[in-house]
Amino acid sequence: MKKTFTFLLSAAILIGILPISALADEHELSAQSAIVLCADTGDVLFEKNADEHMLIASITKIMTAIVAIENYDLDEAIVIKPEWSAIEGSSMYANPYESYTVRELLTGMMLASGNDAAAALACSLCGDELSFAVKMNEKAAELGMENSSFRNPHGLDDPEHYSTARDMARLTAYCMENDDFKSIVSSSSATIKDVTYYNHNRLLREYDGCIGVKTGYTIAAGRTLVSCAERDGMRLICVTLNAPDDWNDHKYLLDEAFRNYRMLSYCGDSFKVSLPVASAIKTVADTVPKNDIRMLIKSDDEVNVSIEAPRILFAGGIVGQTVGQMKVLINGELAAQEDLVYTEDVVQSPDQKLSTHERFMRMFETMLGPYYAIGEER
Repeated sequence: MKKTFTFLLSAAILIGILPISALADEHELSAQSAIVLCADTGDVLFEKNADEHMLIASITKIMTAIVAIENYDLDEAIVIKPEWSAIEGSSMYANPYESYTVRELLTGMMLASGNDAAAALACSLCGDELSFAVKMNEKAAELGMENSSFRNPHGLDDPEHYSTARDMARLTAYCMENDDFKSIVSSSSATIKDVTYYNHNRLLREYDGCIGVKTGYTIAAGRTLVSCAERDGMRLICVTLNAPDDWNDHKYLLDEAFRNYRMLSYCGDSFKVSLPVASAIKTVADTVPKNDIRMLIKSDDEVNVSIEAPRILFAGGIVGQTVGQMKVLINGELAAQEDLVYTEDVVQSPDQKLSTHERFMRMFETMLGPYYAIGEER
């Protein structure tokens, strides 16, 4: 009997979410509030008091940065006013009456945690800090940050200025999709007007795969830290609030998450299924999932991918046309499915004409439709 075309992929991976206690013992953390979020899927891998309203100090500047990036031309010049340079707290020491580009101010704000840079960006755009905070709160509402309130661009203590670990993780996942933001926060150092600024985020140098994002501290807020790390195509966001030992908290939480999880990914730019085709210039036609499949998975179960497609394909297909379906099964249970589409037109060979048999088979396949088999040939 003629064999049915099947595609089978097996790997030692398991889908699902570990119990929080299996990822980390809350009592081992110094943080009053913490969360680990998968930036690619939105899955929460660990949380501790993640919705508690907390002072957030300079990780506020994550919001300041994205609002500025989305409302400025980054090459626009801003002349520093003396009152911006005089603001209390950490500073990039921007020179009064001197011109800096928005990109330079963003760099000084995110690497050196410059409150002067934050004030300059806010006041130049909106006239004053409170007016800029309106834009911050509008962005927070847009992103579903339901437990956040912003009153200034730098994070100096204010009882009406607060957020949560969950909200800051959601914000950071959004920001890390912006190339300008990501480029700035992943920089270990930068030189502006002959002054070299070093990123306060030690994890960039001490943790493999770290790509940002921001530190913070005030006496009232304690140490606050947001980090993003990427390994093997999986990006994790970790947030700790009021964490005296935040560097070690992040290393521990990220290590545990990377050890227990990985990303299962079937994307058009990296995953193709080649199907045999008759009467075409090429003998195979490449197909890809119509939409990317990305799932957070664990490390010790079997995944099977099955392809549903006609027994015989013929020339004449066009790019984007659905030709079959792929199904992802975890332990024999359907976890995801997606249509397969042609990546290019399947052009008929000018030297070939359909034989009587091929014409019959095309008609037969059209009537019968695709055949589905899982890891089995018939």
